[in-house]
Amino acid sequence: MKQKFQINGISCGGCIARVKKTLEEHPNIEKAEIFLAPKGAALITMDEALSVADLQKQLDRLNGYTIIEINQ
Repeated sequence: MKQKFQINGISCGGCIARVKKTLEEHPNIEKAEIFLAPKGAALITMDEALSVADLQKQLDRLNGYTIIEINQ
């Protein structure tokens, strides 16, 4: 299942690489696609649905990033 999110704190390609790697370390996340345009837009493919709180907990391994779900 794919879900759309907004990740705040993304400002460059390096940010994208760090956030992508951290999210994809979660066992239920197959793939994380993060974009600079629009800045911080993310499409996350999961084996099973994760809450925004679960995703934020994963992102908390890094400093300065917050995630919110985009209603489709």
